[in-house]
Amino acid sequence: MMRITLKPFKTPPAAATAAADIHRHFSADVHPVPPSTPSPDLSSPISQTLSLLQTTDPTSWPTNSNLQTLLSSLSPPAVLRVTRQLPNYQNALHFFNHLKAAPELSDSLPLAFQAVLEVAMRENPGTLCELFVLSKEQNIPLSVNAATLLIKYFGRGKKLDEMMSVFDSMDEELKNTDVLNLVIVGFLKWGRFDDALKLLDEMLEPDSCYPPNTNTAGIVFSSILKKNWSGRRVTDEEICNLVTSFSEHGVSPKSFGFWFTQIIKRFCRNREFDKAWVVLHEGIKSGSDVEVASCNALLTGLAHSHDFARMNLLMKEMKENGIKPNIVTYGITINQLSKLRRVDEALEVLEQMRGGEVGVEPDVVIYNTVINGLCKVGRQDEGLKLMEKMRLEKKCQPNMITYNCLIDGFCKAGEIDKGNELFEHMSKEGVEINVVTLNTLVDGMCKHGRVSSAMELFNNIREKGVKGNAVTYTVLITAFCNVNNIDRAMKLFDEMQENGCSSDAVVYYSLISGLCQAGRMDDATFVVSRMKEAGFCLDVVSYNILIGGFCRKNKLDKAAEMLKDMETAGVKPDRVTYNTLLSFFCSNGDFKHAHKVMKKMIGDGLTPNVVTYGAMIQAYCTSNNIDAAMKIYTDMSSSSKVPPNTVIYNMLIDSLCKNDGLEVALTLMDDMKEKAVRPNSNTYNALFKGLRQRKMLEKALEFMDQMTEQACNPDYVTMEILTEWLSEVGEIEKLRKFVQGYQVSASTM
Repeated sequence: MMRITLKPFKTPPAAATAAADIHRHFSADVHPVPPSTPSPDLSSPISQTLSLLQTTDPTSWPTNSNLQTLLSSLSPPAVLRVTRQLPNYQNALHFFNHLKAAPELSDSLPLAFQAVLEVAMRENPGTLCELFVLSKEQNIPLSVNAATLLIKYFGRGKKLDEMMSVFDSMDEELKNTDVLNLVIVGFLKWGRFDDALKLLDEMLEPDSCYPPNTNTAGIVFSSILKKNWSGRRVTDEEICNLVTSFSEHGVSPKSFGFWFTQIIKRFCRNREFDKAWVVLHEGIKSGSDVEVASCNALLTGLAHSHDFARMNLLMKEMKENGIKPNIVTYGITINQLSKLRRVDEALEVLEQMRGGEVGVEPDVVIYNTVINGLCKVGRQDEGLKLMEKMRLEKKCQPNMITYNCLIDGFCKAGEIDKGNELFEHMSKEGVEINVVTLNTLVDGMCKHGRVSSAMELFNNIREKGVKGNAVTYTVLITAFCNVNNIDRAMKLFDEMQENGCSSDAVVYYSLISGLCQAGRMDDATFVVSRMKEAGFCLDVVSYNILIGGFCRKNKLDKAAEMLKDMETAGVKPDRVTYNTLLSFFCSNGDFKHAHKVMKKMIGDGLTPNVVTYGAMIQAYCTSNNIDAAMKIYTDMSSSSKVPPNTVIYNMLIDSLCKNDGLEVALTLMDDMKEKAVRPNSNTYNALFKGLRQRKMLEKALEFMDQMTEQACNPDYVTMEILTEWLSEVGEIEKLRKFVQGYQVSASTM
C-alpha cells in the first residue's frame, strides 16, 4: 500500500494562503468554498469539532469521547466543511485517516477525501497523483466533485491515461454530461480528436444516459476550429456530421455561438457551399434566432461562386424568418454585382437603400463599391453623378477611396484632364491624398504619353509629403524607357534605391529592355548584376532581349555568355532565343551556323515558326541565292506545318522580280490566291516594278483591278510607280479611274 508521509500539525504559513488564492479556480464545486470561514459560530458542532482537532494530538483522537460524539452528530456535508477548514493539507490528511479507521463514519469518507484533494490542489498539486492511487488501492469512492477535480487536473497536465482512469473509476450513477465534457476538453486540449470522438459517439447514441448539451458543442467546435489546433485535420464531412448529430439531440447549431458562423465560413473557404447551406438551414429549422452574421458568411461564399439563385433565395428566407439584413448583407450583394459588371442591378439595390425600402441606409463603403463598379465598365460619368448624390447624404461624404475610384476610371478612359480636375477638387475639399491617388494619375498620364506631366505631378505631390512607392517608380521608369529617355530612367532607378523603395523584377526588366534598345549594353549588364544582388532572376524574355542587344552590337561572345548563363539558371531557350541567334547569323551570311541553330532548335523540341523561316529566306534573298530561298519556301509549303504568310511571299516576289524571275513570281501570286493569303500593297509594288521592266502593261492593269476588288489601297510607292509608267505609255486616264475605284484592264472593259 502506498504511504503518504504525515507531518505534525502546524499553522499554515502566508505562502499557503497565497497558494490558496492562486489555485482556487481548480476547485470542483460550482462555487468553491474558501479555505477558512470568517466569524465561525463557536457553539456549533462544526466549530467545536474544529477546535478539538486543532488543540489535541492526533494520536489521542481515537480515545477522545467528545470528539467521537461530535463526529457522530455530523452529516457528511458537515464533515466536508470541517475538513476544508483544517489549517493545511497534512492536517486534512490526518483527519481523513482518523475517519477511515472508524467504520461508523464511513459514509463521510468520499466527501472528506474530496476536501483533502481540494486542500492538496491549493497547497501541493503534485500530490494529487499519489492521492488518486491511494483512493484506488483503498477503494475510497470518489464524489462527483472529487472526480471532476482530478479529471481537470490530469487533463490540463496531459496525463490523459490517469484522466480516463478517474472517469472509469467513477460510480456509473455519478457520471453525467458535464463530467464527460471535461474529459473531452482534456483530449481536445492535446489534439486527441479521435479519443474525444469515441466519447462523443457514446453521448450521441439515441438512448445515451448522458446526451450532449450546448457546452459539449461549444467545447468541440472551439477546439477543432481554432487556428492553433494541434490535432489531426478534421474533415468538413466530419464537422457536417457532428452538426447534424448535435441537432438530432436537440442541440441547435445556433447554440454554438460564435463557432456557428465560423463553421459556415470554413465550408465556404473550402468551396463546400452545399454543406454551408445545410448547416445554416439546420439552425433556421431548429427555431432558434440565427444571427445575421451567419447568413452573411454564407452569402459571401455564394457570391464568390456566383450562385445568385441561392443568394436571392437566402435573402428571401431571411425575411421570412425575421432575420434582418444589415449593411454588411447589402454590401456583399452590391460588391458581387459590381464585380460581375452587373452594375445596373447594383444601382437598383442602392436606390432601394436610399429610398428607405429595406430599412438600412447606404454608407460610404456601399457608395464607393457602386462608383468603382461604374468606373470599371466605363461609366465613370455616372459614377461622378453618384458622388454628387452622395454629397447630399449628411452622414456619408466622399472620401479618398471615392476620388481614387473616379480618378482611376477617367484615367483608364484617357480623360486625364478630368482625372486632374478631380485631384484638384480633392485637394480643395481637404480629402487626404495617398500614394494610390498619385500612382493612379501617374499611370494614366504615362499610358497616354504624358510622361513629363506625370513627372511634374510626382514632384509636386512629393512636396506635399506624399512619397512615391515601388509602383510609382516602376511606372515612371518604364515610361521613360519606352520613350528612349534612358538617362532619366536610370536617375529614377538610383533615386528609388536611395529612398529605400524595394525594386521589383518589373523595374529591372524595364531598364534592361530600354538599355538594350538604346544599345547601352554595358549599362544593361550592370543592371543585371544589381538585379541578381537584389535576389531576382532573369526570365526568358529578359535573356532574349539581352541576347538580341548583344547580337545587334555584333558581340557574339557576350550573347554566348548569356546563353550559358541561361543554362546555369535553368531557363530554357525558347523560339525567340533561337530566332534571334538565327537572324544574327543569317544577316551576317553565316548560313552554316544558322542551320546549326535551327537543328538545335528542333532538337530541343521547338518547331521553327514563320519568323525562323522568314529570317532564312530574307538572308538568302539578300545574298541573291534565290534557289536556296525557294527551297525553304517549298519545304514550308509541303512538309512544314508553318504555312508561308504575306511577308514570306513578299520577300520572294520582290527578290524574283529584281532578278529576272517574274514568271516564278507570278506563280507565287497564284499560290497566294489558292492558299487564301492576302497580298498587300508591298506585294503589288514588287510586281509592278517587275512588270514595268518587262513592259507587261496589260498584266499590270489586271493586278490594278485585283487591288480594287480586294480593297487593297495603293500607297505612295504604288502611285509613284504607276504614275511614272502610265504617263510614259499615255494611259494616265486609267490611273485616274484606278484611283477612283473603277476597273481598268481590257478584260473588264
